[in-house]
Amino acid sequence: MRYKDTTELEISSLLEVIYQKYGYDFRQYSEAHIRRRIMNKLRMSGLENITQMQSMVLYDETFSASLLQDLSITVTEMFRDPGFYRSVREKVIPLLKTYSFIKIWHAGCSTGEEAYSMSIILQEEGLYDRTTIYATDFNQQALNYAKQGIFSNKMMKEYTSNYQLSGGKESFSNYYISDDNNVIMNQSLKKNIVWANHNLVTDSVFAEVHLILCRNVLIYFDRNLQNKVQKLFYDSLIDGGILCLGSKESLRFSEFHEEYSELDKQQRIFKKKY
Repeated sequence: MRYKDTTELEISSLLEVIYQKYGYDFRQYSEAHIRRRIMNKLRMSGLENITQMQSMVLYDETFSASLLQDLSITVTEMFRDPGFYRSVREKVIPLLKTYSFIKIWHAGCSTGEEAYSMSIILQEEGLYDRTTIYATDFNQQALNYAKQGIFSNKMMKEYTSNYQLSGGKESFSNYYISDDNNVIMNQSLKKNIVWANHNLVTDSVFAEVHLILCRNVLIYFDRNLQNKVQKLFYDSLIDGGILCLGSKESLRFSEFHEEYSELDKQQRIFKKKY
């Protein structure tokens, strides 16, 4: 029998308090990931121990909001992993073109860069006007940022390279206006995006959709929670719908592995069987 050390017990208690008070459930996130984030917050805050942090969570809303932000996953970029988006163009878009109206769920959209990337692809492939993208995240601060579509100018060189490597058909600069500090994405890219708060851990089926994109999120969940979310995705997809997980995720050990056929082994793109 494995006995938990004191720190593990304190973290478990802290996560329970966060769930009971604020409704955010990190209890089935990867233990190593959560421990790393919490210990880093402890050092940065100058607090003596996790018990003291728990007291702050109970009585200090500003600190609680900051901690919730730190526990959220917000690492993203435009056309992140260009090979993935090239595969979407080549293997997913032709399937989407067979539908008269398309619904896409971008689960865990963070600050929106990848949702805008998908909008660009859909425009270039002539599908945007018959598509609704539901871009969801449980981090309201990230969603508010995403809605604005304003990003740092410093990232544009990298984003432009990603776009070109992904098979972009235009000049990337056609999709935004810029000043010395920021770029603002074109309004036309936003008009069919519905931004919504949705928690993969605690919420139910969001919508019946043709395509789900959820990359670099499930790797932070433990096996039981991964299976729970995979059921959510399976129930949300139409028959023949597409699930895009990206190269860092896998269905191999999922309960739903046999329910999909593989469209791209490397990029982990799957089609729900009829």
